[in-house]
Amino acid sequence: MHQRFKLIASVYLLFVKDNQILLLRRANTGYEDGKYGLVAGHLEAHESLTDGAIREAKEESGVYISPNDLKLVHTMHRRQNDERMDFFFEVRQWTGEIRNTEPDKCDDLSWFPIDNLPNKTIPYIKQAVECYKQGIIYSEFGW
Repeated sequence: MHQRFKLIASVYLLFVKDNQILLLRRANTGYEDGKYGLVAGHLEAHESLTDGAIREAKEESGVYISPNDLKLVHTMHRRQNDERMDFFFEVRQWTGEIRNTEPDKCDDLSWFPIDNLPNKTIPYIKQAVECYKQGIIYSEFGW
């Protein structure tokens, strides 16, 4: 029997305040270590996009987000070693103080000017942030 093609779904959180964006520097993960990305993660089985975003925010930054405070602002179809659908959510507000709750996977969690991302930002993250700033809701990367 022919098996259907499957995409990996990931959620990303755009914490933005005062023209700054929250980025984390990956460490000890085996993927893009030493580079900056967003609070993010893969969707788990039987998990909605918003539930996944809320879970990742809590796991990686220690804050709680209400589903009503998430706004889907960008979707990216991405190809590298595999194919993925990436969903980027703007976080309108959150409860708690942002902190690095996964120091084994992240060695820096800091605010950066949204118009001047670090040179070592993961390229598809740079593209997604630029699309967010321009109000572009869909892009492709790696094709």
